[in-house]
Formats: sequence, structure tokens, C-alpha cells
Amino acid sequence: MTLDLYKYVASIPDYPEKGIIFRDILPLMANGEAYKQATDELVDYAKNKNVDMVVGPEARGFIVGCPIARELGVGFAPARKKGKLPRKAISASYTLEYSTATLQMEEDSIKPGQRVLVVDDLLATGGTISATIEMVEKMGGIVVGCAFLIELKDLNGREKIKDYDVKALMEF
Repeated sequence: MTLDLYKYVASIPDYPEKGIIFRDILPLMANGEAYKQATDELVDYAKNKNVDMVVGPEARGFIVGCPIARELGVGFAPARKKGKLPRKAISASYTLEYSTATLQMEEDSIKPGQRVLVVDDLLATGGTISATIEMVEKMGGIVVGCAFLIELKDLNGREKIKDYDVKALMEF
């Protein structure tokens, strides 16, 4: 039986500030059947892409990306917040609503020519994913797709990554 994954996303009004509706995936993750179904659907999306590596930004990209990498039988490379990696890293910055942020990946985490699936829990403005893609490509990786549990359509993040194949399980 296929679950309606929308039923496992909590909508929290006025968080983190007034006028924002926060889409919380924690109820989805707390339900083993829903979490498995969501992961399986993203694995199905990736199966024909000959993925060599999955990359996800901190922290929810880890939660979504690691089970996908495991099911595909490939590795996972994290895109971490600045200052969290012990070895030499490359960086990419992006704009937030009121500031900038920087992500980093260890400089040898992607090999030239590797086919990479970039994943995260949510596609909003596209800044985090664009920075992640920038680093993957700087290392010579080929981004073969971007996969998300949720896409917030009104924030137009897909426009920033329009040159890539995108899969979102749910849209708000």
C-alpha cells in the first residue's frame, strides 16, 4: 500500500518567524514505513542515472542522502558547514534571506568524472543546493540529478538549478 507522504509532514505556522510556514519532516522520519517509502521513491528516481556518489548538505541532506547511498551501493559525501572538516576542503558560499553561509567539502571527496546525485530534504530558494553543485563540479563531478523530499514552489529554487534534472516527492 502506498502512503500519502503529505500526511507525514507537519506544517508549523509562523516559524521561525511570522508569515513563514515551516514544513517539518520529522514526523515522516519517525514513521518507519513513510521514511522507507520516501527513500525508496528517491532511490527509484536515481537507479537509471548510474550514480557513483551521493552528496548531501548538512544536516538534513545527510538524513535523506545516506539511506539512498546505501540502497544504491555507493558512497556518500557530506557538504558541511564551514569549519567542520579536518582535512583540506573547498568552499562555496550562498545567500540566505539576511546573510551569507558557506558550505565545504573535502577536496578529494568527489573524483573527476564521478556521477553524483545531490540530495536534501527541501528545495526552497536553491542556494544550498547551488553551492553544493558548485563544489561537486569544481572537483570534476557530473551532477546527474537533484532529489528532494519537498519543494517549496513559491520560493523558485528550481529556477537556480534549472539545468539539472530535479525530483521532488512533495510540493507545497
